[in-house]
Amino acid sequence: MSSENTVTVRFYPPPEVLRRFVTTFYVTTIDVADGGAVTDALQPEWANLRFFSGDNPNCWIEAGDHLSGASFVATGPSTRSANFRLGTSRFWGIGLLPLGWDQFIRLPAADHANLIANGLEHPSFSSFAPLANALFGEVLDEAAELDQITAFLCGMLANPPADAERIVAIHSALVDPEMASVAELVARVGAGQRTIERLCHRAFGFPPKMMLRRQRFMRSLAQFMLDPSLKWIDALDSNYYDQAQFVRDFREFMAMTPSEYAARPHPVLEKFMQARLQIVGAPVQTMDRPEGVAGMGGAARSALI
Repeated sequence: MSSENTVTVRFYPPPEVLRRFVTTFYVTTIDVADGGAVTDALQPEWANLRFFSGDNPNCWIEAGDHLSGASFVATGPSTRSANFRLGTSRFWGIGLLPLGWDQFIRLPAADHANLIANGLEHPSFSSFAPLANALFGEVLDEAAELDQITAFLCGMLANPPADAERIVAIHSALVDPEMASVAELVARVGAGQRTIERLCHRAFGFPPKMMLRRQRFMRSLAQFMLDPSLKWIDALDSNYYDQAQFVRDFREFMAMTPSEYAARPHPVLEKFMQARLQIVGAPVQTMDRPEGVAGMGGAARSALI
C-alpha cells in the first residue's frame, strides 16, 4: 500500500427527473496507508444518505448522536459539525435537497435535525434498506451501482409534494447571499411568515432565521476553506456585523473557535470541497441551488485528491 492516503471522488449529476430533489450522486474511495484511519468533520449541511463498502465509519454529531459500524448512515439537515473516523473504504452518497427530503422521506425535517442514524434501523429511512442491501456486488461495477441508485429513486417518485413551488422559492431565497433577514425572505417568497415557518419545519429542518444564519456562516467558512491563506476577517460574509458575531456562530455550529478549527487537519473535507467547487460549481451542498446541479454533462466528473 502507498505511504500516502488518497481520496478519489466522482460526481454524477442526477437525471432531469430527479434534479429538483438531489444535489449529486457521488462515489468516494478512501485508501488509507498502513491500515490506519482518517479523521475529519463535516460542516452543517442538508440531509444525506451514505452507503459504505469496506470499513464502516465511526461518526458523531457534536453534542448529539454517536454511531459506529453502520453500513448505511443517514443524516438529517444539520447546524452542527458531524465528525467521522474512517479507514480504507468506498461509499456512495446522495445529497437530498429540501424538496427531496419532502419527496422521499415525507416526515418533518425538524424532527430529524442534527440526526445521525443507522439507516437500516431507523424507521424514517427504512424505505432505502433494499437499496443499501443490494447496492454492492461481489465485483465492483460503478456504472451498475449508479443505475441502481437512479432507478431506485425514480421508483420512489410520487405526486409532487404539496407546496413544492413554495419550498423551492424559500430555498432559492436562502441561497441568495443578499438575503439578510426573515422579513426580506417573506417578501421574496410572497407567503405569510407562519406559512414559511411551517414549510421550513417540514422540509428544511430549522426556522428561517436559523437557516439564514447557517447560510451566512457556511459562505464564510467555505471561503476560508478554499483559501486558507486568508485571515478569518477577510473570509467573512458581508451580512456579518463584525468578527465577534462570526465567532459566536462558529462556536454554536462547530463547537470550537475559528482558530481551533484552522489548526486541525482536514484531510478529506478540504480537498473534497476544492474538487466539488471545480466539478459541481459549489464547494458545499448548502450552496447548491434548488433547481439542482446542471452543466456537468452526462458523464461523471472526477478528482483524485
